[in-house]
Amino acid sequence: MHLLPLTLDEPAANLALDEALLDAAETGGGPAGILRLWEPVEHFIVLGRSSRAELELNREACRADAVPVLRRASGGATIVAGPGCLMYAVVLDATFDPRLPAIDAAHEAVLERIAAALAPLIPGAARSGTSDLTLPPAEATGPRRKFSGNSLRCRRRTVLYHGTLLYDFDLALIPRWLAEPPRQPEYRVRRAHGEFVANLPLTRQQLDQALRTAFGADELLPDWPRGRVAELVAQRYADPKWRLPTAT
Repeated sequence: MHLLPLTLDEPAANLALDEALLDAAETGGGPAGILRLWEPVEHFIVLGRSSRAELELNREACRADAVPVLRRASGGATIVAGPGCLMYAVVLDATFDPRLPAIDAAHEAVLERIAAALAPLIPGAARSGTSDLTLPPAEATGPRRKFSGNSLRCRRRTVLYHGTLLYDFDLALIPRWLAEPPRQPEYRVRRAHGEFVANLPLTRQQLDQALRTAFGADELLPDWPRGRVAELVAQRYADPKWRLPTAT
């Protein structure tokens, strides 16, 4: 699998690059086996494709702090990204798993592989709910805590699966900017953000290596679809209606 360790300068361009890699793989203009690793240098918020900002954001705090609010091409709930949050994306097809691009198979194929790669460093790390990775409870009867949220976008032949891994993130920003999500996995048991999310006790270097091992990503991608990224930013990701639509 190819490796692309690349963080672009603007949040919109970073979101567009994930989609551009999927476009290239789907049309045969690029490889399907890609692992991209990146980490934002500034904080921003990313709505899921169908997220409703009026339900998922603390909009007064977002406006007061002038935090950018963008939207991604995949589903799932709203997240906060920034320093200390490693972002990853994999673009895959049936050569990786013959069941792809089926949605359930994508969740299983990606998250169980990541959990297995983290197991030597974090015993008990596991998939929880549909698309989360979690830490074991501090006490035997306690609930698990989330360190990774994930989402996907399926095409006819390929799938983009991407997500977050918290390791040195300012967790106080999550309840400041995000409302309690309208949809919650059962294992959350209605916990507030501060009781639910956690940082991994790992370094960025350890996480990079674990993900590279998980996907066998050992060949650098020689180039990336710069023109398509610019096109997507201009047509979608920089559009105020796409980034933060008005309430309906």
